[in-house]
Amino acid sequence: MGNLTAASAKAALRTPGRYRDGGGLMLYVREPGKASWVARLQSEGKRRDYGLGSYDLVSLAEAREKARAYKRELLSGGDPLALSRPPEGMTRLFRETALEFIETKVSKGSRARERARLENHAFPKLGKLQLQSVDANAIADCLAPIWQKKPETARKVREFIIRTLRFGRPDGALLIGNLAKAVSDRLPAQPPRGNFAAMDYRDVPALMAKLEAKSGIGALAVRATILTAARSGTIREATWEELDLENAVWSIPGEHMKMRRPHRIPLSAETVEVFREAANIRRADSRLIFPSRTGGSLSDMTLTKALRDLGERATVHGFRSAFEDWAAEQTSQPREIRRAALAHKVENEVEAAYLRTDFFDKRRGLMDAWGRFATGKEAGQVIKLKTSRSI
Repeated sequence: MGNLTAASAKAALRTPGRYRDGGGLMLYVREPGKASWVARLQSEGKRRDYGLGSYDLVSLAEAREKARAYKRELLSGGDPLALSRPPEGMTRLFRETALEFIETKVSKGSRARERARLENHAFPKLGKLQLQSVDANAIADCLAPIWQKKPETARKVREFIIRTLRFGRPDGALLIGNLAKAVSDRLPAQPPRGNFAAMDYRDVPALMAKLEAKSGIGALAVRATILTAARSGTIREATWEELDLENAVWSIPGEHMKMRRPHRIPLSAETVEVFREAANIRRADSRLIFPSRTGGSLSDMTLTKALRDLGERATVHGFRSAFEDWAAEQTSQPREIRRAALAHKVENEVEAAYLRTDFFDKRRGLMDAWGRFATGKEAGQVIKLKTSRSI
């Protein structure tokens, strides 16, 4: 049997056993779905196994690099175990780290709400654990009581736990990129979000590739909807006068917005390209970017049909949820910027008093990253974006 591949390693999870990769690296499957990486190394006639981390949190490439590092340490006369000792900060307790995160990174108007949510749903199980011990199993066990009964609260608690780990662990951004999915995989399916079936954001790049290969104004409009994270009605009513492709800005008038307030969307290079495709088939008799055959507005069913033709059951509106989940789990952008990207109303009056901006410049970085991810250019990567404050 040859070396492991990402596909063969995933397939091996179904059957307990030890699967060799080469260079002493093995994938040890304890029981279906639960596995860890092990480096079996020999020195002075003695053989020893070194744990390299769980399959959920360490990729095949990372496991190989760790195995090589352990072997180099052993050959140089060092102690490979020194490489596996927790870095400074990993032994801190989750509770103290979470409270520090709230005080330093969360706006004043939201601190009490976040503390209460953690006190009720996270601290009882995770509060006394060291950061290195807060893994997918611990988080899933913590969220199990509310995962199906209070799905939205559970998702928010999961998000905050992960962001706390990113804040407190020196290896946070690199190590836990797949932690949210690993937690979900250990829990039963949640009920659907209202009436809007949302696609898992990890499946968006594959769908976008199918949409790019599909002709028709409906598919083009769906691509624009996904890339801008706008409501479908806003896309269907969009006019050429609202676009500034040279500066990559879409300025939407209040009458086209649900909250009746003007909204600006920074356009990624990928989104500009979609609008340029629409410009190539622009109709002289319509101001609309995505007109129907008669020159009027497209119906919502036209966009839905473009998805159904591809065998996709998600709703167009559900892609806003996909964007929201991606931004929460795979970027370092704070909550108020993510909400601004979706033009969400700030319900908390105290919190709203602190927000005097639409974070346009910060949202540009977020939308650029989403454009690259959604079109498959950065699929699977954790996007680290600079920000001055978080929530």
